[in-house]
Amino acid sequence: MSKKKTKKKNTGPPKPMVRLSQCMIVKNEEKNIEKALGWAKNLAFEQIVVDTGSSDRTVELAEKMCAKVYHFEWINDFAAAKNFAIEQASGNWIAFLDADEYLTPEGAKALMVALKQIHSEPQLRDTLFAINCPWVQLNDQGNVFGVDDQIRLFRNMPSIRYVGKIHETLSLELASVVRVDSVSIMHTGYSVSAYTETDKAGRNIDLLREELAEKPDNLNLKVYLADSLRAKARDDGPVDGAVSEKEAEALYAEVAGSTGVVDMMLFKKAHMYTVDRSIQSGKSIGECERVCKRALAALPGDLDLEYYYAMVLNKKGEFFEARALLEKCEQKLIKETSIYESDLIAVKPMLMYQELVEASQGMGDTEGVIKYATMILIEDKTREVVLKPYIATLINHGTPEEDILGLLAKIYDMNNPKDLIFVARAAKNCGAISLAKLVAGLAAKAVK
Repeated sequence: MSKKKTKKKNTGPPKPMVRLSQCMIVKNEEKNIEKALGWAKNLAFEQIVVDTGSSDRTVELAEKMCAKVYHFEWINDFAAAKNFAIEQASGNWIAFLDADEYLTPEGAKALMVALKQIHSEPQLRDTLFAINCPWVQLNDQGNVFGVDDQIRLFRNMPSIRYVGKIHETLSLELASVVRVDSVSIMHTGYSVSAYTETDKAGRNIDLLREELAEKPDNLNLKVYLADSLRAKARDDGPVDGAVSEKEAEALYAEVAGSTGVVDMMLFKKAHMYTVDRSIQSGKSIGECERVCKRALAALPGDLDLEYYYAMVLNKKGEFFEARALLEKCEQKLIKETSIYESDLIAVKPMLMYQELVEASQGMGDTEGVIKYATMILIEDKTREVVLKPYIATLINHGTPEEDILGLLAKIYDMNNPKDLIFVARAAKNCGAISLAKLVAGLAAKAVK
């Protein structure tokens, strides 16, 4: 009896596979190269490292990790070096991260999910050519101090190439870019130690001056130069860095007051600096208010600039207006409206809550002070600048000391001498002498 042959079910052509090429250009990155390659080791179709003249073990370590290593003679042109790396790639997608950047394991998985989804749907496959994602700045302690946007993940297509000798950008139509918030690029290159060790500021200043000589009206380059000058001023110290800081201030002011073409995020950075500088440098409240209003006229509704304006209103004693504006900022933050356009408050929301404490105190709103101060102190109980008005408001409201201790116990360990001594000092410094003595007595007992 012959067996009936069963036909294989025709499921159509196979879906295109995602082949990810990780690319990077490097020079003397032996401290970073293993981590830079490690996140994509099991995901990438290939890993391409273009060395521009390392004198350390960068090339050796990259080859040890089985990366394809190429050499490119440095010609003071980041776009040229990056485009050379792209030309060596054979995958259909490229992840172009620097050696001081990486994806977390969760971010790497999310990236592959996003790429597979794009390739599985013909409409997406034919229209989406790049991914825009958060670019997270980490300091030397590994804490976030800034969040920006970057396009570093894109299709391997002849039409997509970098342009610009420094602070290079991709030639892309924005309509072909999709936002993926679950993929964050972690960046350590702007930390103090990284800038000091590599002299990135000095290198960037030279390249930017060279490019500005060719394009003297380019406002984007002026912001980049101002950024690098500020970094140099920080490295050189307050005395030696004064000249660099002064030049940076002039460049930011020029861009902030310009009506020319400039990237919106860089335009905001220029305004942020001018506003912050006016407040921190001790200018009159009236001048600070004028600077804030000019910035908000240029960038209406901006979360960070509204925060600065509320700070100025607090300094003017206009507490009701300040709190109304700050509560508006809080709602934006809660709803995640404009969160990715925020360089300050989305990263450091406690700054906003500290101003809310001050506004509530000025209004005589005890509940508001307690509410916002508690939020801050739970996050960071060492903020004496917040603890003092918290205690003073409770005392002025007539709250019994035992009740105050009960509220403080929700934040501080009342059996820990270190916590108790801190609370006692804050109470003394805000004039609550009786409470200070009571807490100091508890601290003495806790020591025994």
